[in-house]
Amino acid sequence: VPAFQLHMSETAMRASQKDFEHAMNQVKQLKDPGNEVKLKLYALYKQATEGPCNTPKPGVFDLISKAKWDAWNALGSLPKEIARQSYVDLVSGLSSSSDSSQVKPEADRKQPEYETLVVTSEDGITKIMMNRPDKKNAITIKMYDEMILALKSASKDDSAITVLTGNGDYYSSGNDLTNFTDTVPGGLEEKAKNGAILLRNFVGCFIDFPKPLIALVNGPAVGIPVTILGLFDIVYASDRATFHTPFSHLGQSPEGCSSYTFPKIMGPSKAAEMLIFGKKLTAAEACAQGLVTEVFPDSTFQKEVWTRLKAYSKLPPNAMRISKQVIRNEEKEKLHAINAEESRILQERWLSDECMNAIMNFLTRKAKL
Repeated sequence: VPAFQLHMSETAMRASQKDFEHAMNQVKQLKDPGNEVKLKLYALYKQATEGPCNTPKPGVFDLISKAKWDAWNALGSLPKEIARQSYVDLVSGLSSSSDSSQVKPEADRKQPEYETLVVTSEDGITKIMMNRPDKKNAITIKMYDEMILALKSASKDDSAITVLTGNGDYYSSGNDLTNFTDTVPGGLEEKAKNGAILLRNFVGCFIDFPKPLIALVNGPAVGIPVTILGLFDIVYASDRATFHTPFSHLGQSPEGCSSYTFPKIMGPSKAAEMLIFGKKLTAAEACAQGLVTEVFPDSTFQKEVWTRLKAYSKLPPNAMRISKQVIRNEEKEKLHAINAEESRILQERWLSDECMNAIMNFLTRKAKL
């Protein structure tokens, strides 16, 4: 049974051939998504059907063929099954966007309403604030869904930069305990599968975000709010912030592309201290190791960072987007592949006895406090 369970966990994250063919048919019905997206679709299709780029590089003056070759070649050795899954996910996202664009113009302009966030746009800045201060901004399934919606909305609005922060004393204490204790009709396997898909989609929004993305870490941060920091362009922190990723304590493994970004940012041994052994960093330590851009005194944190952000928001927005694209685009496909693999592994971990026992022990200790 365990071997079968592992096999099911591994295949659950892979799109079937039927899903792939359905996505190919959907593409024909979409409105023109733009050249960049069309190149991405072409590259993923070729990688999913033929594997790594295997054709000679076109001449420099054959611009269209060269652009296609470059897009395909950039995927490197990305496995066929992950390329297929990425293709299906991309088409699904485009179809959702196309469906939502059919609503009336007045509804399109209406700001979405959120239960777990406060989202505001002014002075060229969209601020997404996690708003469960009484629960230390613990992230529920609802908050994951709303953050995905808020990020997608912010990526298309008129603002120049986007900021993520927390309301109250905490930036975020990580996953809400109800994410592990709530039951679903399909049982644990269905819950793990859904959780892995949600995680992959959530992290994917940060990978693909087109504008400068800035984290204002106003207090302690635990788990996924920490691991995704490597996908931000700037991280400003209060001196009372801390950074903690206790994965091994809970029988789990890294997510948010941190298995790649953290060793790249701080070196393998410092990353191992955090991701394997759960070392908690102070804001000053996180800054010294490159995870945080700059630390401010808590008493002046809000005033200093917002003065700086308002100055940044006055810079030419297209120039900032293009600069980010130049810096980030080379690694986007690699990050999506890492995100998919981290999510697959976590799906397996959530179904393991080791993880279940660790979470139950944690909940029992929590209940006794």
